[in-house]
Amino acid sequence: MARARVGVIGGSGLYEMPGISAVDRVALETPFGPPSDDFRVGTLAGTPMAFLARHGQGHRILPSEINFRANIYGFKALGVERIISISAVGSLKGEIAPLDVVVPDQFIDRTRGRISTFFGGGLVAHVAFADPVCGDLSRVLAGAAETAGARVHLGGTYLCMEGPAFSTRAESHLYRSWGASVIGMTNLQEAKLAREAEICYATLAMATDYDCWHQDEEAVTVEVVVARLKQNAETARKAIVGALPQLAAERTCPCATALRNALLTDPAAIPPETRRRLALLVDRYLKESKG
Repeated sequence: MARARVGVIGGSGLYEMPGISAVDRVALETPFGPPSDDFRVGTLAGTPMAFLARHGQGHRILPSEINFRANIYGFKALGVERIISISAVGSLKGEIAPLDVVVPDQFIDRTRGRISTFFGGGLVAHVAFADPVCGDLSRVLAGAAETAGARVHLGGTYLCMEGPAFSTRAESHLYRSWGASVIGMTNLQEAKLAREAEICYATLAMATDYDCWHQDEEAVTVEVVVARLKQNAETARKAIVGALPQLAAERTCPCATALRNALLTDPAAIPPETRRRLALLVDRYLKESKG
């Protein structure tokens, strides 16, 4: 199977990654079903990488319909150690203007019933999630986005809503009162699953609008969002190309060993089918426990 070191998840407006050489389309079946689309695996800026369109080619998958587990498992199966997520978001703060880039370091979950874990079915794990993104990867991305010409905000809270409708004004003001920085519909599940898969995860949140709270701005519409997606997509491409050569060959962050002390179930009690399904994630720890 093709191998990659870095994964890129393209959000609204970024459905391909120009510049990748020797591209292979890799269709994966995972224990959790099919990913959003085929992975595009090749080399960019000298780095083996895999690209996945979060909403599928042609933007055909709603945020609530995304198979987050299959997407993250697919990256893990390809050998990915770091995931860069590109996301269109609404701004909840006056100082974050449309076309600004936020590299969030926190999340608030306002989704309903989405599956956010690989575990269950007889195997219990609780990963640490106080710091939900990789600080090392976030700093590299922020610097690369700034070099690409964007105004960058390092740190901030991403509020993940269910969608697909945008916020009401009352909701938007509520989220602002909580101190949230930006609002989107996809990143929280990705961040949780990436942590369980021991993959570094960071987001380039690309602001397209002021949600609907801003008194001097019209309420957000699809037309407004789409008009700014192309500009944000070009900024994202430049930032990714700039970031890849700066990534250290070896990871020293806690993401790489997030499961080491997280598995609570006695290995002898894990159902065989569950162990097979999660072998890619847990086998090295279960073998250590036998030793």
